[in-house]
Amino acid sequence: MQDPTQRITQAIATEINARPAQVAAAIALLDGGATVPFIARYRKEVTDGLDDSQLRNLSDRLSYLREMEARRGVILGSIREQGKLTDALAQAIASAQTKAALEDIYLPFKPKRRTKAMIARENGLEPLLQAILSDRMAEPEALAGAYVTEAVPTVKAALDGARDILTEDLSENAALLGKLREFMRKEAFIAARVLPGKEAEGAKFSDYFDHRENWATIPSHRALAILRAAKEEVVTIDIAPDPEAGLERVQAMIAAAIGIPGNGPGDAWLRKAAAWTWRVKLSLSMYSDLMGELRQRAHEDAIAVFARNLKDLLLAAPAGPRPTLGLDPGIRTGVKAAVVDATGKLAATDTLYPFQPKNDLRGAQARILELIAQHKIELIAIGNGTASRETERMVADALKAMPQGAARPTSVIVSEAGASVYSASELAAREFPDLDVSLRGAVSIARRLQDPLAELVKITPQSIGVGQYQHDVDQRRLAQSLDAVVEDAVNAVGVDLNIASAPLLARVAGLGASLAQAVVAHRDAQGAFPSRKSLLKVPGLGPKAFEQCAGFLRIRDSAEPLDATSVHPEAYGVARRIVQACGRDIRAIMGQPEALKGLRAQDFVDETFGLPTVRDILTELEKPGRDPRPSFVTARFTDGVDDIKDLRAGMQMEGTVTNVAAFGAFVDIGVHQDGLVHVSQLADRFVKDPHEVVKAGDVVKVRVTEVDVARKRIGLSMRKDGGAGEGGARAHNDERPRAPQRGKAAKPVAAPAKQAKPQASDSQGALGAALLQAMRGKT
Repeated sequence: MQDPTQRITQAIATEINARPAQVAAAIALLDGGATVPFIARYRKEVTDGLDDSQLRNLSDRLSYLREMEARRGVILGSIREQGKLTDALAQAIASAQTKAALEDIYLPFKPKRRTKAMIARENGLEPLLQAILSDRMAEPEALAGAYVTEAVPTVKAALDGARDILTEDLSENAALLGKLREFMRKEAFIAARVLPGKEAEGAKFSDYFDHRENWATIPSHRALAILRAAKEEVVTIDIAPDPEAGLERVQAMIAAAIGIPGNGPGDAWLRKAAAWTWRVKLSLSMYSDLMGELRQRAHEDAIAVFARNLKDLLLAAPAGPRPTLGLDPGIRTGVKAAVVDATGKLAATDTLYPFQPKNDLRGAQARILELIAQHKIELIAIGNGTASRETERMVADALKAMPQGAARPTSVIVSEAGASVYSASELAAREFPDLDVSLRGAVSIARRLQDPLAELVKITPQSIGVGQYQHDVDQRRLAQSLDAVVEDAVNAVGVDLNIASAPLLARVAGLGASLAQAVVAHRDAQGAFPSRKSLLKVPGLGPKAFEQCAGFLRIRDSAEPLDATSVHPEAYGVARRIVQACGRDIRAIMGQPEALKGLRAQDFVDETFGLPTVRDILTELEKPGRDPRPSFVTARFTDGVDDIKDLRAGMQMEGTVTNVAAFGAFVDIGVHQDGLVHVSQLADRFVKDPHEVVKAGDVVKVRVTEVDVARKRIGLSMRKDGGAGEGGARAHNDERPRAPQRGKAAKPVAAPAKQAKPQASDSQGALGAALLQAMRGKT
């Protein structure tokens, strides 16, 4: 029998397309406390090049399979204690590939409450069932007559007892359960029906009042919409085979398990018992299993969409270390202003009142020009909430008054998503204890333009609002997935040790919240770290943590030039050998690819560092400390188009992708309401996955195809012919995220992209009837 460790290793190797030896090496590193980013970047020789995606999948599956192995051991022990473990049963348990298959095998041996079948057996009715099974030509009623007793007063009671025993036997038949489950997975339909009297209350779910489609192919967003409708008690859900052909095949499978070869009276009784078993027991079991699988599948798909969008936002292009004025727009409460210097340090704050009721437009513009001159502002970040376009126009008019030849700052509309969450957080209170909550949001807006990653890590990913049905899915699994995305993004970019905040440092491999706080406390007390090595002076940060984190931390002005690169301190010796081969000072080589041209990576391989590490070092020396994020660009909104009422079909617009879902992409075009580019309108070709074409943060050109002012719905197209088809403004019902509305309450997170308020992310799931019809044939 295969060893559990070997079984796990082989299963994962097959799933991630790797060799068992690679998987075993990665598992050993993970068990030894290594992090996924560290293994992916600095242990390529050990794992033979497993990438971070493979390693994340490996880590996830390792937890599941180890839980399953633990359960396998419990089941074996329980059956062994009962004295019922045979070689064949042990082999079946060892061969089970899923938790469900394990539980099927265990069902007959699982301790259970007193059942009808148990009572029937106690009343001596098991021989009656055996008699019916043995003599199919005999009348079951005649056979049952011999079993009428005081405890079993009638023939019907005797036959019912025999049927109860048969039903329990069939419902604990692992082979039958497996066949039924596989059949249902392929052939079952999911159907939704509106509950009487719920039509008006559940109008937003009207597309599911009488809905039926194949269980195997229902898209996750439709499944989640139906599940939510059921949760809100608007519809009932059924998962069943086709009422005609499918039901016959199911009953035939059950009959085959009993062994019904002919048409005798016993066979007829057994067929009725098989139908009864399906109706009262097995159909419910299958419904429960498939509902659980559907929910898990839909959750995983939704989490994957969220994770992908989050990654795109975190890795959005930074505007860079430039003095920035952040403006958090507001009408009656005023426009909150905050200036941060090139390092993100707060330099000044103010509140401007250019709109009603004070209407101090000139005073506000004068103050903006004063702040620009005083702090040499290069960027102006304007939040995308209420009064965003009005504030943008006010700033544009102010900039026109600047002296001719003066360098004018660049204005950028920035997502407020999560700004209010950050403003009211304990972290913001510690960072700005004397600053009004409303002004903290302006600081966040300014900083997220400079470096979206560094600022967004301060906010829980769920507050960013780039998921669909995020509050409906498994919250533990969602948090686990999003945390992995944040960790991978932070470590892919690298962190400046001497300016990074504690929340950013906490995401560095090997640190965590407590060590990050210790690093910041040490930095505050002792001053900037002069080298990576000096990290070891931080209380609690030992060699293991140093090994994990050092390569992802950067020190720009260290006496050791390699401290500013992604070269790990353990490989400095290799880097110096490379430099010596060039015969020049390391500073003269770094960033000069031509100086490294004649070198062969294999010449520097030794017993510790192989070809992958040497190649990585050469690449890093060519472009030391390079940022993998794209160059900064921003959308230019159309002048004079500030509100949905200003839109007309046919308008050409530029906008920023704010969210990508399975059915299309949302784009902010500067009217406080995102438009939808349906998947059919993303390109002049068939697009299966919108992520093939766009990602959150992309600047795109679109054409307005439809405008529904009453329902605040905008249809857009990226097709060259401007497409007016199946996406558009009609696409708004409970089938996918509702387009985010721009409002003051909407303060969840992102970079030059825009986002929805936290509530909107929960309700992101609406699609119109027209889109439903379109998507049924496309998704």
